Amino acid sequence: MVKKRKIPQRMCVGCKDMKIKKELKRIVRTPEGLIAFDPTGKRSGRGAYICPNEECLNQAIKGKRLQKALEVQIPNEVFEQLKNDIAK
Repeated sequence: MVKKRKIPQRMCVGCKDMKIKKELKRIVRTPEGLIAFDPTGKRSGRGAYICPNEECLNQAIKGKRLQKALEVQIPNEVFEQLKNDIAK
């Protein structure tokens, strides 16, 4: 009997839907305290996952869910940079 492979899922901090990990984008707080978009999903640090659309990012910012997930206050210029990175 063939075993089914488990597909990793993560919750979007914006819409709070469970989705396949590869469909989501990762935002990471590095050990140095830098908040950045992680295109590979392998950077070290605390991560939060978000859908690749601006609407979910806006919900995460408005509800302060992204700040809570990364356990740090995030300045507005970083939010603008994240919006640009996700739009790509």
